[in-house]
Amino acid sequence: MAKATKTIKVEQVGSAIRRHHSQRETLVGLKLNKIGRVAELQDTPEIRGMIDKVRHLVRVVDGK
Repeated sequence: MAKATKTIKVEQVGSAIRRHHSQRETLVGLKLNKIGRVAELQDTPEIRGMIDKVRHLVRVVDGK
C-alpha cells in the first residue's frame, strides 16, 4: 500500500502587480495567478519554501 501524501491548500489573497518578477513566477509555480485562486499542493520542503517567499500574497487554507 502506498503512503498517502500530505497536501496543503493555498489561496492567493494579494495581487502580483508591482511585485518583483521572481515573486510572480513563484505564484505561477504554485498554480496561482489570480486573487482568490486556491491550489492543493503536496506538502514538501520545496513548496513550503515557495510559500514562504510569497507569504505576504498567500494564505494557507488547510494544513492537513
